[in-house]
Amino acid sequence: MGSAPQSSTLFLVRHGQTEWHAENRYAGVSDVALTRTGRDQAERLGRWARGAGVDAVWASPLSRSRATAAPAASVLGLPIAIDGDLAEVDFGAAEGHTLAELPRAEVDAFLADPVANAFPGSEDPRKAVERGTAALRRIAFRHHGERVLVVAHNTLLRLTLCGLLGIDPSRYRTVFPRIHNCAVTEVRITGTDTALLSYNVPIP
Repeated sequence: MGSAPQSSTLFLVRHGQTEWHAENRYAGVSDVALTRTGRDQAERLGRWARGAGVDAVWASPLSRSRATAAPAASVLGLPIAIDGDLAEVDFGAAEGHTLAELPRAEVDAFLADPVANAFPGSEDPRKAVERGTAALRRIAFRHHGERVLVVAHNTLLRLTLCGLLGIDPSRYRTVFPRIHNCAVTEVRITGTDTALLSYNVPIP
């Protein structure tokens, strides 16, 4: 008989607060900088990572994710590995805007079904599910038996959790209403199976 597949533990973290956070503007592919609060959150994440037994650090290529991951990588003496498939969803016409600034009909349709009625010009959320799920499974396979910090984005992570857990992605906004900046969501990936161990846990 073959040996059982090894599990990997991934700590999924949304980047720190950005300059658009207070206004709740959609920041998908836009490269928005961290605020002072966001940098402080990143420093706290670094202190948390030192005590969490993290073996590797991954991040999306956007600067807000890399800046959030940097203190943890520095404390641990590890490089930041980058995977382009961890980047945030492109929100198309909604990029840089609040919901209040967008046409009411588009907003109502989006809120009713954010997958079928994604904003004009945006990435197909189903494609985001596929790439995010594939990225986390690649990372888990590469780090069998290890504990990995993955810094990415609010919508991408929620969609990816739906993909990993077999949840209809059109429900991502209701099942996972929000991932807080620098909160930790812990999953265990074993082959194609995923267990959600904790969700949206604030760091001290």
